[in-house]
Amino acid sequence: MSEGLEQSFVKQLKDNQNIIHKICRLYTSGEDAHKDLFQEITIQLWKAFPKFRGESKFSTWAYRVALNTAITLYRKSTRSIATVDYESKSFFISQEDYNTEEEEQIKLMYQAVHQLNDIEKALIFMYLEDKDYTEIAETLGISEVNARVKMNRIKGKLKKILNP
Repeated sequence: MSEGLEQSFVKQLKDNQNIIHKICRLYTSGEDAHKDLFQEITIQLWKAFPKFRGESKFSTWAYRVALNTAITLYRKSTRSIATVDYESKSFFISQEDYNTEEEEQIKLMYQAVHQLNDIEKALIFMYLEDKDYTEIAETLGISEVNARVKMNRIKGKLKKILNP
């Protein structure tokens, strides 16, 4: 690959790495699994980058590749390894602005989202990232109407999980 293509990829990846981290957090638990998935997504993005035609934004394309990679790996992993969830460990943060109530709400939300299926996770993730239904539909390969219907069902499902 040309050096220009490599530099373009690195810049795009740096600019959009938060997308990948959020997807990793959604589909993994634990720092090692997060790092492994991040690395795998980066590899898949790099392999596919020469075929990126620029017909959509890089972020939309990266969402699609990252979600497909995460879902594929999630479905392939049939063996389970005993790990300690990071949430069960105590961390000490000296930041004065730290809001434990907000952190607890985020934990509960992630626990609820982890109960959704792969497509539902992807849809809610993009919705929470303030993506419009057009971009969500394009990324997930479904119609805009279907994305809206699924989103309403997911909201109901999350309400039931969070408020039994």
